[in-house]
Amino acid sequence: MRFVFVVLIAALCSGCVTGESVQFQAQRDQQSIIRDGQAALVSTKQNSIVIARPAARQFQVGGRPVFVLGIYNRSKQPQNFLVSGVQVTQVVNGDVARLEVITYEKLVQEEKTRQVFAAVATGLAAGANSYNASRAGYYNSNSTVYTPSGTYQVSTTGYSPTAAYIAQSNASAQNAEMISATIETGQRNLAVLERSVIKDNTLMPGEWYGGQLHIAPLVSTDGSKVYTISVLVGAERHEIQVAQGAAR
Repeated sequence: MRFVFVVLIAALCSGCVTGESVQFQAQRDQQSIIRDGQAALVSTKQNSIVIARPAARQFQVGGRPVFVLGIYNRSKQPQNFLVSGVQVTQVVNGDVARLEVITYEKLVQEEKTRQVFAAVATGLAAGANSYNASRAGYYNSNSTVYTPSGTYQVSTTGYSPTAAYIAQSNASAQNAEMISATIETGQRNLAVLERSVIKDNTLMPGEWYGGQLHIAPLVSTDGSKVYTISVLVGAERHEIQVAQGAAR
């Protein structure tokens, strides 16, 4: 009963944890808009346009902010967008702290590291499964024997090849399923990163390009967190000012 009470309290408390929402502070040559119910910002310069919006309706407190950037080359010449040209700074107690932009390459490396740990965990689970199955054929049975001189308890041990075969077949199928699921999850995660994360790109005249921009967790402060995302397109720099705080 106490365990059930603790679980219920934990479930209720998890619902009390709120995320953080984002508001953009439009500057000159910028316009705050709404995209699919979310705040967004359009920054327009002579040769380029940058549109930014949060990738989720709320960011996890202490987690990585993720934004979706759309970049348009409105000039008549190719323009380069480089992830190294993106800078994120946060104002903390009057000082400026620089936040890391998590590149596609680093995200891939993190996913591969996660896959290694997942493979080890799966291997341990499969090994335990196989060991238990190998012992399934052995059995112990106790019986009572009545004789003129008294009653005796007799313990009998044996081995059932049929039971062992069934257990080992089930374990092999379960292990194969676990291993397959682990591999498929890793491949799917890498495919999502390849498809969604923004990378270096040359924009041809009239071309749109975009993707997710992952940022290191913000420095914890009281109240709203204020930071600036600077996006360099060609020779033009777009300054996107963001205020992130408790979701309303």
